[in-house]
Formats: sequence, structure tokens, C-alpha cells
Amino acid sequence: MRQFVGSICLILTLLALSGCFHSTREAQRWTLQPDGVTSFSLSRDGRFALIASTKQGILLWDLMHNRQLAELGDQDPDKNTVIASQISDNNRYAITATSQNFAVWDLAWGTSEGLWSISDGIIRDLDISNNGQKVLLGLSNGKALFVDLGTGRRLEFLAHKEKVNSVSLSPNGKFALSGGNDHNAYFWSTESGQILNEFPHEHRITRVELHRNGKYAFSADGDDSAIIWDLATGKPQSELRMFHRHSNFSSARFSDDGSKLVTGTPGRRVEYWDSETGSNIGRWLAEEQQNTRPPSAVVYDVAIDPTGRIISGTSAGIAQAWIAEN
Repeated sequence: MRQFVGSICLILTLLALSGCFHSTREAQRWTLQPDGVTSFSLSRDGRFALIASTKQGILLWDLMHNRQLAELGDQDPDKNTVIASQISDNNRYAITATSQNFAVWDLAWGTSEGLWSISDGIIRDLDISNNGQKVLLGLSNGKALFVDLGTGRRLEFLAHKEKVNSVSLSPNGKFALSGGNDHNAYFWSTESGQILNEFPHEHRITRVELHRNGKYAFSADGDDSAIIWDLATGKPQSELRMFHRHSNFSSARFSDDGSKLVTGTPGRRVEYWDSETGSNIGRWLAEEQQNTRPPSAVVYDVAIDPTGRIISGTSAGIAQAWIAEN
């Protein structure tokens, strides 16, 4: 009997804890593509969504008014699958990529600025500056490739020894952050190629992110280390206090003032963090894609809207707004 009572108490405790691990305050939902998408990017303020699917190509949505703004079509004539995308910090431009080429879009006019091919590696991640002319690519051959499309200038950052998994570019295009399988994240100048800070990890790095004003950098590896770095000192500001072992981040974004960080994972989790302390201040589970087996969703992008709501966009083709209860 004593063992039975002990088991019941343990089950009740676990249930209570699981209830604490995830909030339930979904404020709004937008089902943009029920059959799922291969890429989903949000604007910094969470208003615009750029999605790509095999059925409809690339679409631009206004989430605030819940309407489709533009149908951009397929990225290339062969209708290759778009695997990554990013909207510029000022919402004006976007970049999308297949494994071998990338396109830049003027979102104000809904037109393509051009299509460029990559011949010496597979594109794994990308970013774009506010003027739509400076782009950063993370490649499978260990290169972080910076290109100024206006001048044709090309800089190959060669510090990484293995695949570059994640990149982030400052809005003005002057600074870059890259992380790869070699366990290192580098903060570097796109003008000189010089390394400004090095952030080592014990495992391969899966996600990096720059604060828009250069206050912080974020790097996370494929094990249990996710660190917010103070770029002024090059030292850790905080380490995320994670509940799940071996967390793997698929997206990350700082709030405008840098005081908060929101992240997404391949396993549906959307989480909200205090940058100063690394404390978790909100966590949610995104809606699953029902026509997959088993049902799942990758959180492709996250943002914070002007009212403080957390916005997530997933492979299920669904955007959701969450309210942090703090």
C-alpha cells in the first residue's frame, strides 16, 4: 500500500510539473498553408510572414490584417524546393534559398531583384541587410560567404573547419555571426573579414543570432549549452536555464532592446527568456501538422510584436501568437 501511495504521489507530481512546463495562452492563430511549408519567415515585428510551399510557391502575408499580400511564385524555373528564407530587419527585402541558389525580393513591390547560383557548396542558412544588397550565406563546405550584390564584392570567411549551420547579419551588413560543426561561433567584420570575437562550444553549433543593435550575440550547440554573449566584453552574459536535455534550436530572435530572447525548436517548442539572467519566462507548444506521421512541427521562425506577444511560424504552415504571463 505504501508503495502504491508513493507511486500515485509521484504521478501527480509529474503531472503538476508538466503543467508548469508549458503555458496555454494562445492569443491568435493563422492557418496559412494547411498542407505545410518548407520555409517560414517572420518580420522583426511579427506583422509579415513569408512562406514557401511545393504547391503554391512563395507567398507574402500580412498577419495584422490576415490577408495575402503577394504571390511571388517559384524561386527558379525548375521549381526547386525553398529551404530557407529571411526578411530584412526593416521589412523591405527578403532572401530565399534552395540548396544551390538564392533570390532577393523587394517586398514593397512584390518583385524579384535577381537569382544567384552557388557552385561550391550547399546553402544551409542565410541573412540579408536592410538595403537588400548585402547577403550572408552559411555553406556546407565550411565557408561563410558574404556578397555585396550592389558592387559584386565577395568575401569568403574561412575560419570554420566544418559545415556552417547558422549565420546572422547585422541590419547594416557590416557585422556577421556564424556557427558550425567545428564547435565555434565567430563574430566578424564583413568589411575586413577580421574575427572580432570567438565563442567556443563543446559540441557543434546549431543556431546563432545577433541583436539588431549589436548588444548581444546568441549561440547554441546541439547538446546543453545555449549562451547569450555580451559583445562589448566578449564574455557570457547568461546561459539559458533549459528544462530539456540536448535542446536543438531551429530559430532565435532578440527583442528590440535585447532584454529578451525568444527561441523555437524542431520539436514544436516556443520559449521566452530573460537575456540578463537566462531564466525562462514563458514556454508553449506550437500546433502540430496533422497530415504527418507522427504529427509534428518545426518552429522555423519567431518574433515579438509591438504589444509584446510572441509570434511563431512553423512547418505546419501555421502562425500563432502567444502571451507571456509574467
